[in-house]
Amino acid sequence: MHRPALLFLLAIAVTGCQPNLPNAPVLNNSLQKELVTKKGSKPPSEGKGICWADDVTPAVIETVTEQVLVRPEVRGPDGALISTAVFQTAASQRIVQDRREVWFRTPCPEVVTVDFIASLQRALKARGYYRDGVTGQLDAPTRRALRQFQEPLGLDSERLSLAAAQRLGISATEFK
Repeated sequence: MHRPALLFLLAIAVTGCQPNLPNAPVLNNSLQKELVTKKGSKPPSEGKGICWADDVTPAVIETVTEQVLVRPEVRGPDGALISTAVFQTAASQRIVQDRREVWFRTPCPEVVTVDFIASLQRALKARGYYRDGVTGQLDAPTRRALRQFQEPLGLDSERLSLAAAQRLGISATEFK
């Protein structure tokens, strides 16, 4: 009887001794803000340490499928079912987001070394996107894993964005 109460008091005492830790920063889950609509063949800005990649974000199409009543059920004067209702499946599509040609910041070529790619592979592997061995090569499995990581964040590309590299913890480059 006394043991549970003692454990409860001990838990409260230990909790009270913990230092006040700052809240972890909340990351915006979208890379969409990093995308710049492509208006020509030149990147939006230039300079030392500023590198861009271009890509096309695919259109997003929504398909809605519903059952439409073709003929209602028919009941007799006594309420008995004479014929059942007839439904038909109808599908419609609409474009939720148009296809876009975009620019996005990317790590510069001099940074993308074998060690950098190996770090990218390890970071993707730790998050469950990459399952092959760490080779340091930007091969098809690595590009596929990169696309799988970036796509839910709003960038459907197998080219590494600087923002994704920072989220993975493999790039310390600041945005300018």
